[in-house]
Amino acid sequence: MDLVFRAQWMITPDGERSGCVGIKDGAIVEVADSLDAPRVVELAADEVLLPGLVDTHVHVNDPGRSEWEGFPTATRAAAAGGVTTLIDMPLNSIPPTTDLAALAQKRATARGRVHVDVGFWGGAVPGNLTELVALHEAGVFGFKCFLLHSGVEEFGYLSPAELGEALRLLHGVGALMIVHAEDPSVIEHAPAASGRHYAGFLASRPRAAENAAIATVIDLARAADARVHVLHLSSSDALPVVAAARREGVRVTAETCPHYLTLRAEDVPDGATQFKCCPPIREGANQDLLWQGLADGTIDCVVSDHSPCTAELKRFDTGDFGAAWGGIAGLQLGLPAVWTAAVERGVPLSDVVRWLSSAPADLVGLRRKGRIAPGHDADLVVFAPAVSFLVDAGALYHRNPVTAYHGRSLTGVVRSTWLRGTRVDGAAPRGQLLVRGRT
Repeated sequence: MDLVFRAQWMITPDGERSGCVGIKDGAIVEVADSLDAPRVVELAADEVLLPGLVDTHVHVNDPGRSEWEGFPTATRAAAAGGVTTLIDMPLNSIPPTTDLAALAQKRATARGRVHVDVGFWGGAVPGNLTELVALHEAGVFGFKCFLLHSGVEEFGYLSPAELGEALRLLHGVGALMIVHAEDPSVIEHAPAASGRHYAGFLASRPRAAENAAIATVIDLARAADARVHVLHLSSSDALPVVAAARREGVRVTAETCPHYLTLRAEDVPDGATQFKCCPPIREGANQDLLWQGLADGTIDCVVSDHSPCTAELKRFDTGDFGAAWGGIAGLQLGLPAVWTAAVERGVPLSDVVRWLSSAPADLVGLRRKGRIAPGHDADLVVFAPAVSFLVDAGALYHRNPVTAYHGRSLTGVVRSTWLRGTRVDGAAPRGQLLVRGRT
């Protein structure tokens, strides 16, 4: 071993314990009560050692919209928040990752510029069905689709018939389809979003839109025996449907996001468009049921859905929720945000770590990520769970100083992040580009 971490408290797959983590050549080789090595990192009494977080839902927007975010800023923010692996979404960059040429451009743009490990989703859009197998073989971690307008013209959405055709194809190669599930017909009949009042925006994206779309996805997955994943679930009404489908044998998983677990519709001020996202942040009673869905396993994991933009696109000049870009910038803050709420609810840190680390790693097949265990990469986080701080949007590493968490007091500070046994210092990018099936 060339490096040992000693901690009075660490989170391992076997539970919470004290002890040592032995590392050689960037990998964990042993977890034991006592170990020695030429280099030792001794954690302080108020610190806990966590596995690096895995965030499978990040919009880096690079190339093409790097003024919204870029690989250097996104991955630096990720590391500052304890995230050591992220999977980049196929849209909001130009071109979107919907063919091999675009994937090659993505990788070329990211290479040598990332502070954490980065993988890529492919996109499933009208007309690119013939591209999906080639993208799968090139190592994307699965495919994202929308069932309604994505917000950008270059990434179209699938009809139910098109989604069914894509699922039949992906079943043949064992690929995962991840779905933005909101039903366009329900939204078309809802009130249009406009004005400064959050209640008006919330009414424009009703729970019924999510509920109907998720039911459609489950029906199509059942028919194709395909593997599907519901993105950013915000409607608690859909939880019994997901749970029932699983009991029936449908291969469906689901995620939610820190903003749905920590922010409430009742608390959004007029004109505060930094809170706008789709599907929307809902009421406190709905939030309570999402936490219950995590506790009973209906919701598998928690990921950021970091979807940033420039301050101008948030339309702070008018505060119009209808005109503002929808997306929460929170990549750096997911762990403390969820942990703050978990403490209030009596949820142990080990559960939070599972939702943010091992569960998303398992979702995409990252066999060496998400756990403090022999054979895994030495991706580690030194976390002070009892230390509080006030969020300052301007002090974050995100490309733009916009976040719904600005001014909030959060508990839990990431003191250092380690990627394969090397501390992420924000100076030299040491992240690797990941390929499905090879890590």
